Amino acid sequence: MSDSMKLSTPGFDPQSLSQAGGLKNKGPNIKDVGKAAQEFEAVFLSQMLGQMWQGVEADDTFGGGEAENTWRGMMVEEYGKQIAKAGGVGIADDVKAAMIRMQEQEQGKGSK
Repeated sequence: MSDSMKLSTPGFDPQSLSQAGGLKNKGPNIKDVGKAAQEFEAVFLSQMLGQMWQGVEADDTFGGGEAENTWRGMMVEEYGKQIAKAGGVGIADDVKAAMIRMQEQEQGKGSK
């Protein structure tokens, strides 16, 4: 993957896949790859939702004030997780396919 295509996303570490699932030696564990792809989509969606909520002031209807601003980040993160868990917007499927392709290429290099 080119440097321009690499994403630096907080909360997502592709290296953890090889450590958690032993992917380098056993081939891609589809369950682990799928979970990592879904987590990636959740982080991406949370970042998008965070931008959407950035200009919205705390409303007195729900208490408002600094406490609502403090908890809003966690709410947005959970929204992202739930949207991804419910099927998301299709990012996880593409990420999963790309991760499997990359792992297969890496395994092909190691067997030569």
